[in-house]
Amino acid sequence: MSQKKSISVTIPNYNGADLLKENLPLLYRALQKHVDDYEVIIADDASTDGSVSFLKEYYPDIILAEHKRNQGFSKNINAAIHRATKELVLFLNTDVELTDDYFEPLFKYFEKPDTFGVMGKVIGNQDGETQDAAKYPTIGPTSIRANINYLPENETSTWLPTVFLSGGWALVDRLKLTELGGFDEIYSPYYGEDVDLSLKAWKIGYQCYFEPQAICKHPISTTIGKINRSFVKIIAKRNKMILHTIHLHGIYRMVYLIILTLKVPFRLLALDLNYVKAYGQFIKMFGAISKSRRNNRNLRKAKNSHLNILSVSKKIKQQLSEIPLEKF
Repeated sequence: MSQKKSISVTIPNYNGADLLKENLPLLYRALQKHVDDYEVIIADDASTDGSVSFLKEYYPDIILAEHKRNQGFSKNINAAIHRATKELVLFLNTDVELTDDYFEPLFKYFEKPDTFGVMGKVIGNQDGETQDAAKYPTIGPTSIRANINYLPENETSTWLPTVFLSGGWALVDRLKLTELGGFDEIYSPYYGEDVDLSLKAWKIGYQCYFEPQAICKHPISTTIGKINRSFVKIIAKRNKMILHTIHLHGIYRMVYLIILTLKVPFRLLALDLNYVKAYGQFIKMFGAISKSRRNNRNLRKAKNSHLNILSVSKKIKQQLSEIPLEKF
């Protein structure tokens, strides 16, 4: 039986009072069943729906980090991470429902010293259909895709790698998370920060895993779905550009940047203003992007690691080479 670990639960909240009312009891039930030592930390991102007053009245033991102005996901959850004191940190979105036994299958992974983290499977809270599973790397010299799910076709005792750990339900090693600097706030307000964090972990020799026996439930996307669609598309495109610029290497990075620039007049002619605006924001942020890239490089140098995204992709695929997979 795996040794239990202490856990800091970090929850970023923005106008999620109704979700907190529904899902905090499920969290505490799961913690009380399998975790002896834990703390719950909620970072509130300037909510206007009474979230803070609800938490203070009904959950006075929760550690609360309040922002007076909206910060976005990475800055908000980092405020919770900075207050964490336990061995492991759970990233938990307000709309995720933990099952009672979510934690039990996860502890074994932290018996290996190179484990960064592990996440469970997400199913729909209404239909029970799989929504999220392990992420299969689809990475080329100038392309990073991490949105392909996979599950083993048959039960296996092999530990399953995932190219990234979700910022909504993953359990990670706190000291390694601190070493990586938490989530890079360059991705604010949202999109891409969990992929970035996981790639950084892989590139300094850590492992990210998926455990299919750990189950949590999730509705159709709620929070971001309420926001202006054009704004969301611009941020998603911009952050994709940022992610590639930080993690591509050598000549491949230069080729990618040239392709991005050459696309601008064609996208303008096609009236794809979302792309043009995303590119404009990307260019304005290039100094900050270069700083993040340097920090990434310095971290690899300090760990004496020569891994890049292509070698990480190859490593993951080698670990899965003998396992029949269902991809979706």
